[in-house]
Amino acid sequence: MSKIVTEIELRAPLDNVEEGTLEFEGKRYLDGRASDPRELGWMCGAPPPEDRRVTFESDTSFDFPQKRWSLSHMRELVATVNVWRGQGTPSQFEHSDKSADIDALAFADGDGRIRRFDGALLDTYADGIVVLHRGRTVYERYFGALEPQLPHACYSVTKSYAGTLTAAFVQEGVLDDSKMIPHYLPELKGTAWEDATLRQVMDMQTGLAHTEEYTDERSDVWAYRIASGRRPRPAGYLGAQTLCDYLRTVRKQGTHGEVFAYKTVNTEVMAWVMACVTGRSFAQLLHERLWAPLGCEEDGYVIVDPAGMPSAGGGLNATLRDLARFGELIRREGEWNGKQLIPASVVHDVQRGGDPAKFPYKGLPGYSYRSMWWVSHNELGAIEARGQHAQRLYVAPKAEMVIARFASHPLASAGHSDTISVPQMLALGRMLRE
Repeated sequence: MSKIVTEIELRAPLDNVEEGTLEFEGKRYLDGRASDPRELGWMCGAPPPEDRRVTFESDTSFDFPQKRWSLSHMRELVATVNVWRGQGTPSQFEHSDKSADIDALAFADGDGRIRRFDGALLDTYADGIVVLHRGRTVYERYFGALEPQLPHACYSVTKSYAGTLTAAFVQEGVLDDSKMIPHYLPELKGTAWEDATLRQVMDMQTGLAHTEEYTDERSDVWAYRIASGRRPRPAGYLGAQTLCDYLRTVRKQGTHGEVFAYKTVNTEVMAWVMACVTGRSFAQLLHERLWAPLGCEEDGYVIVDPAGMPSAGGGLNATLRDLARFGELIRREGEWNGKQLIPASVVHDVQRGGDPAKFPYKGLPGYSYRSMWWVSHNELGAIEARGQHAQRLYVAPKAEMVIARFASHPLASAGHSDTISVPQMLALGRMLRE
């Protein structure tokens, strides 16, 4: 359902019982307007007042609402490595502004509630959004702490960059996705990946004794984050000192190749393989294969662990426009200004998706997963790069559309934002293809 409506015509039930708040999982949070970091004064002043400082050491930088500032300022909190844009002139997108029509677009969310496009952005804590249609910028908006030149945390959107590069090396014969992981990384003999193929890792079809519950500090993902430098180390910490040290501790549980199981550590293994074989770090490969050839406007950066290992599972930070460039490259099947940067066969393989029977992910019915991309199999042929706190890159070839979106939703899991954003993106694609 989609149409153009005015504010007067729109009569959506209100989420907020208390003015300026929304409720998720029984807890109340400031809404997208009330949590604006500029209005709350996070990190304003010289120096900022103590109650408005955001620091890594306090372990509050990723609390809400502080994260509405943090996700646009990650380099000020953690160690990073630069992704150089190169010396060339930035590539340019033509503009064909459709902001008024897009803002007024109405759609039914997953609960049957009628929403406007612009209001839905605030209700999902958007920090910014760029929409391309046929390679032209038709919509661009920024909120909160984000500005056009500022890189924002991509979180697990990073995985799709890493998966695309790995799949390209497979197609080019540099890597063999049928090989077992120890063929490339003897260091992982005796671990969960000893009898896993590179393809099983690329498609998240490994059986690991590793939990990934973002709200449970006892979950293994918290230990992984501490080892990779993304959370401060508690007093007396004696755990893994680096990302690779942590990967060596993961053991097998279940059978590889049977079912999709989303585990970020798989991406780190995949990127470690890629780095060992090519002799180039993940950050260097991003520069050489994507940032410089695409003519990105700004440098990106990637979070690194204490040994300087870039986190391919969720460490990339990029500007919205540069994220949109990557999406447009995928929409164009790897071609950019007459050069094939990524083999078209990589994009075609992702679009075909994985085996839906191995995808028991109830939150996204009809989807599958391939080479670190989420494949919708919907009427737009959309594939998605998805990250926690509602990061999204949505590539819809049948609508000739790319949506790059950053956000700082209070909850890491995508369920609450997906109820709104999945039908929102589909409605926009339907409008633009008409």
